[in-house]
Formats: sequence, structure tokens, C-alpha cells
Amino acid sequence: MSATDPEVLAAAIAKQETELTELKAQLKELAQQQQAQAEQQKQQQLLQQETLATVKAESADSKFSKFSFKSYGSVIYTSDEYYDNVQDTTPERRGRFDLERIVTEFGYQFNDQWDMEVEIEYEHGGTGTSLEYDGFDEFGEFEAEVEAGGEVMIEKAEIRYRPGDAFGVKFGNIHLPVGLSSTLHKPNQYLTVQRHKSEAAMLPAVWNENGIGIFGEIANFHYQAQVVSGLNSEYFRTYDWVASGHQKRFEHVNADDLAYVARLDYGNFKTGSAVGVSYYYGNTSGNRHKTNKLNSDGTVSIFSIAAAFVEGPWIVRGQYLNGTLSDSDAITQANKTTPGLKPGNFAQLGSESEAFFVEAGVDLGHFTPVPITIFANIDYSNPLKEVETGIATKRYENTWISAGINYFPIPEIVIKAEAGVQQVAVASIPDTHFFALGVGYQFSL
Repeated sequence: MSATDPEVLAAAIAKQETELTELKAQLKELAQQQQAQAEQQKQQQLLQQETLATVKAESADSKFSKFSFKSYGSVIYTSDEYYDNVQDTTPERRGRFDLERIVTEFGYQFNDQWDMEVEIEYEHGGTGTSLEYDGFDEFGEFEAEVEAGGEVMIEKAEIRYRPGDAFGVKFGNIHLPVGLSSTLHKPNQYLTVQRHKSEAAMLPAVWNENGIGIFGEIANFHYQAQVVSGLNSEYFRTYDWVASGHQKRFEHVNADDLAYVARLDYGNFKTGSAVGVSYYYGNTSGNRHKTNKLNSDGTVSIFSIAAAFVEGPWIVRGQYLNGTLSDSDAITQANKTTPGLKPGNFAQLGSESEAFFVEAGVDLGHFTPVPITIFANIDYSNPLKEVETGIATKRYENTWISAGINYFPIPEIVIKAEAGVQQVAVASIPDTHFFALGVGYQFSL
């Protein structure tokens, strides 16, 4: 027994050493496994964080992509020969700068079918009370006006539902499809420095009203039909017919008389060649504030036809407007006897009004590396084409003939120059000459 005890002890020690070595190996393997698990958990956490950040970024991008922003504007300089009042026959020259307008457009796409758009226009650099000289009201007078809708105004605020190209509905404050200015009102969409004077002598600028309309596109035909708030005949004037009847002076728009508008175009005026017709019809006396001054309807109807040919270097656009006003004499008399309106002691209102313009240009950028378009233009307006009684004065029958250039240093900016002559259809009034410079921009995000 004494001889074998050391051997047993050595074997036991060897066995313990082997088990200890195996235990160390197991502990090392377990530690490696724990380290691997910790590293894996760390990687999973990092991956989760990256995934969450990506999802948040994509969500933010998705929400931001639903917004749209556009803007356009223009600054102009004019040097005109003008008359102090309608009786004056000796013109004077005056130069003027004007921050004509800055327009911002905000849009949001709720989903594939619903969207909205708000357009805000800042005119002439500000808002507040302004003092203006009106040479075409009586013998010329200064008028203080609070421009609560003429200097900063909502030009559009509409919600649209369009399930497909063929049909859509829009409602809110919407553009009326009467006159090309409602479609082509950005500086790069007309050749003249200012928007066409002929249209301004008949219609509200970029005419907008509260109402509802349907619209759509079938093949290459585009249609619109609307029911909107009507005009107010208290503000009809000799020199711009029904344009001043646009109800933008007050917080609320009278809607006792509504108007109805329809338009059909073939082609697209914004992108190229097109032809289109439109018709406007509505009574106006019900929207007067002094309702006891007039018992007649004062119905306004306006027909317009427009065309554009834009192919290669050639640009030709034109429009003809014809309008009628019922009860024009009764409106004139009612306005003369309404305190505060000051329509002019010798004011006439046309029972028929007429206007047209044609502009033609050649884009020299198709022939040279210089992005210049040269153009010629004629505007004509006669807000007193016909009157109910008496003889219509020719003092407001005007023709503007001009020529000029458009220079595009970059596609988003246009610099314009224009010179021309204004002719009045009265032999005793000499022709006057004008010159204008302008710069405009437009962009979208």
C-alpha cells in the first residue's frame, strides 16, 4: 500500500490538473461566447439606431415632399408722358420706379387626390394708407386710400379634389379663367414689361373670386366651369369699365348676386400653342352696399377668345375681349348720387366694352448663343364702345404700340426693355411716348 500511494496520488493530481485545464478552457470559451454575444447585441443596437434614424429621415423627407413653394416678382422703371386730367391736352413726362409685385405660392399635397394652394401678392412694396393722384376722375384729384386688399392680398386660396385627369373640383378663392392674365401672369409668360394694358382697361388684374369650380383635361381639351361671387356696380368707372367692381376693398364680399364662368381650351397656353374661349355672366346690383339706389340688374357679360402659337423661335399670342353691361345709365346715375363714391360729374359707363392685344416675338437664342427675344406688341381698349344714351367720348379709346427685348441671363431671371407710343382717339390730344425697363424672376422648390 505504501508503495502504491504515491502513484495514486500522482494520478489523482494529474486528473485534477486535466479537469482544471478543461475548466479553464470552458471558462475561456464561455468568456469568448459572452464577449461575442455582447458584441452582437451592440451591433444589433447600432443597427436598430441606424434603422430608426433612417425611418425618421424618410418620414421627414416624405412630409417635406408634400410641401411646395413658388415665387415670382418684378421691379420696373417707367418714363411716360401723361396728362394731369382728362381735360388736359399738353402732356408732361415723368419717370417712376415701382416694386411692382412679389408673389409667394405655398402648396401642400394631402394625398394623391387632395391638395391646397395659397398665393399671396405684395404690391408696390408695402401696405397701409396711400395717397394717389387720379387724373381720370373729374378734373383730377388726390385720393387717400387704405389699401386693405390692393397692396397685400390673397390672390388664391383654394382646396382641390382631383381623382383623375378628366375631372376635378376646386373651391375657395379661385382664379377666374377670363383673360389670359389669369393663366399667363408671371414675368416670363408675357413679352411686355407690364401686363397687357388692354386687359387692365376691362377686367380685374388676375381676376380671383370666392366660389367653386370644376375642371379637367380630356385628350388635349381643358375645361373649366365656375360659380363665383359677382361684381359690385358701385365701383364701375369710365376708364376701366367693370374692373374696379372687383370686391376687394372690404373684409366681406357681398354674394347676393353670383356669377357664372365657363372656359374651354385646346392645347396649353402655359407650355405652348393653344386656342381658347371663355364666357362670364352675372348680375351686379344685388352686391351694392346702398341697395336702395338701384332697382335694375346691372348684368355683365364678357366673351373672350385667345390664341397662342409657340413653336421653335416663334412666339405669337393674342386675345379679343367683348363685354356688355345692362342698365349702364341707371348705374351711372345711382353712383353720382351715392355719397362718397365720387364717380365724376361727367362720367359715362359703357353699355359695351372692347379690347384686344397681339404680341409677337422671335427667340434669337435658337440662332445665336445670346438668350434674347425681340418682340412687337399692340394693345387696344375702348371701355366706351357703346353707351345707352348720348354720344360716347373717345377720350378713353387708347392704342399702345411698342417694341422691345427680353434677355434671360439665366432661365429664372428676365430683364426687359420696351419703348412705344400711346394714341388716343381724339384728334386734339397728341400721341405720347413711353419707355419701360423691368426685371422679373420666377422659381419653384
